[in-house]
Order: sequence, then structure tokens, then C-alpha cells
Amino acid sequence: MNDLLIRNTRIAACRDAACSVWPPGYVTIANGRIAALGTGDPPAATSAQQEVDAAGALLTPGLIDCHTHLVYAGDRAREFEMRLEGVSYEEIARAGGGIVSTVRRTREASDATLLAESAGRLKSLMRHGVTTVEIKSGYGLSLAAELKSLRVARTLGERHAVDVRTTLLAAHALPPEYAGRPDAYIDEVVIAQVIPEAARLGLADAVDAFCDTIGFTLAQTRRVFEAARDHGLPVKLHAEQLSNQHGAALAAEFGALSADHLEHLDDAGALAMAEAGTVAVLLPGAYYFLRDTHVPPVELLRRHHVPIAVATDCNPGTSPTTHLPLMLNMACTLFRLTPAEALLGVTRHAAQALGLAATHGTVEVGKVADLCLWDAEQPAALAYEIGAGSLRARFKNGIQHPLE
Repeated sequence: MNDLLIRNTRIAACRDAACSVWPPGYVTIANGRIAALGTGDPPAATSAQQEVDAAGALLTPGLIDCHTHLVYAGDRAREFEMRLEGVSYEEIARAGGGIVSTVRRTREASDATLLAESAGRLKSLMRHGVTTVEIKSGYGLSLAAELKSLRVARTLGERHAVDVRTTLLAAHALPPEYAGRPDAYIDEVVIAQVIPEAARLGLADAVDAFCDTIGFTLAQTRRVFEAARDHGLPVKLHAEQLSNQHGAALAAEFGALSADHLEHLDDAGALAMAEAGTVAVLLPGAYYFLRDTHVPPVELLRRHHVPIAVATDCNPGTSPTTHLPLMLNMACTLFRLTPAEALLGVTRHAAQALGLAATHGTVEVGKVADLCLWDAEQPAALAYEIGAGSLRARFKNGIQHPLE
């Protein structure tokens, strides 16, 4: 007997480029996995402990947010106001604001405080259909604080009906105690301490870095990637957001799962990503919030057949959002993705960006039964709506959970 039968649903399996919708059909689930699916009525012998009549609702894979900085303390709302009043980011930073203020508050926060603040953001993501989320560290920038952030991220996954993938981002920014000494920070803290300990404790699923003019150099990033490889951890990269530092090509050289932002990506970088199978993760929330004008080269990614994912980039400084469906709309309106590309970007390609393509991201027999039911006529409606709440039901491992 199956655990669950969902009948009378129109399935967008996200297995083809158009996100084609099947005629009304059914899905059966057993032991948290998709056991069978098809059009029309289920076979007469089909039985299940629980049945859900979807009444024609659209069924998609559960949404995957493959790039967030969800674990942090405090907010930077006052800085947002100051920037609107004409205060420059540099002036804010000199006054102790910017990322340094988030690092200070995250370091000071207890595990319990950090967990409580982050849980609120996670629940909001889940309310909008997210069933898998990547959570980066990067606001600790010391051994103790980075490990604390990763522990909190792991605990979030244990306490809530969502899969959490953790990414170590100790090479996010330069902590104040290492001002003017980036090589020392990379070598003494990131490489010598944080990566080995996070790997030993099993707290990180991947390693990331910020390679840009206000981040770390190509040479410093290479050393981080070499250390990650030595400890058996795959890599990801914040690349080409503010300038072209050729980080995407470096990421591809190391077989990176993804390169993210990419506003200044060039042809060589896109070609390298295509050859390596590295996913391009676009982050329209940060582009919007920073009032950027340099659009990621989507046509270049299409030409080289680079898989495109979309994520919230949830963080306190440049993308304070937990609304992944809203990012679909922004990806279409700001970056000119098609609605189908946007939906693939938070399902199939997002799973690929986390190394989960074999188990997540599409509606297929054998895959994890992470599913969403939407009051929508077609997949395009999910990108068309601006902040609407059309999610009817969310299933994690085949179990329906309340939309908290």
C-alpha cells in the first residue's frame, strides 16, 4: 500500500525545457519517494493510506532555494534608510556598519538567539513552497563563529520539514582584526582552521568564496578551493558580481557546483562553466536591491547551454527577502528569463546547483516526494504573480505540512 495518493492534479514535472503540463492525473508516494505517476485515474488496484483530491491544482516539484545567507543576527534596515538619504556605503562601513555590523552581532549572538532569528526566515521560505534550502555561513569570520553558524544551519534542518544543505563561506569578507592582511586571514583562519574543522565535524556540504574587487583575489580563492578539495568538499563561488575577475573560469576548473551572481561574466567564463557542468545561479533580489544596471548575460548562458538557477540570496545587506516565487517574477522582468526557465531555476537546475539532481528537482518515479500544489492554471502564473499566495499545499518527503 502507498502512503499517499494525489489524484486529479495537473503535473508540471520540470523534466523538459518548457515545463510542460500533463493532462489531469495522479501521483502515488511510498516511503517518502514518488512510487508512480500518470495521466487519468490511477490503476484500479492503487490503494493508499491517505488520498488528496487536488481538484485540478497544478503540481510542481518542491521549490529549492540554492543560495541563501539565512543564518545571521540583527538587520540593516537603518543602513538602507541612510543609503536612501545619500550616505555612501563606504561612509556607512567606516562608521562600523555594513557587513562588519552583521559580523559583530552574529558573533555576539548565542546559538539559541541565532537559531530563533534564523528559524523565522526559514519558516517564511517554507510558506512560499521551499522544501530544500542552501544556507551559507560567512557572518562569523572566525573559527568559533563560523562553526556556530554551520551548527545552527544543521539544527534548522533537523527541526523543520525542509532539507538544509550547508556551505562554508568563511572567505566572504575580511574581519576587522585582519584589516589590511587578507592573505594572512585566508591562510591562518580559513585554510588552516575553519575548512579542516568544518570538514572533520561534518558541518559543511560545500565551500564557497567571494571573488571580487571588494572580496578576495583569484589567487586567494584558488588556495581556498585547493583546501576544500584536500578535504573532500565541493566548491561554489560568488563570481563576477561587481567586475570580471575570471572567477567563473576558476570555479569551472575545480568542477564547481555553481557560480553565482555573474553580472560581469564573459564568453570564456560561460564556456568554461558549460564544459564543467557548473550551474549559473542568478540572484535578482540583490540586483534589484542594489539598483544595479549591469544585467547578467542570459543570452550568453543560453548560447553555451549553461543551466540557469534562481535563488533569493537572502541576506541582511543586499537581498533581505524570503520570497522565492517573487524571484521568479524578478528573473523574468529584470533578466528576461522565460517563465519556464525561471521555474526550472528553482527546481531542476537548483537541485543541480546543490549536487542533488539525482534525488530532487523533478517529479519522477524514485525521486524524493517534495511537491507543491498551486492554485494556478499554468506554470507561467507562478512567475506572473507579484507576491501572491497561490500555494495550496506543500509536501515534504510525501507528508503534507501546514503552511505556517
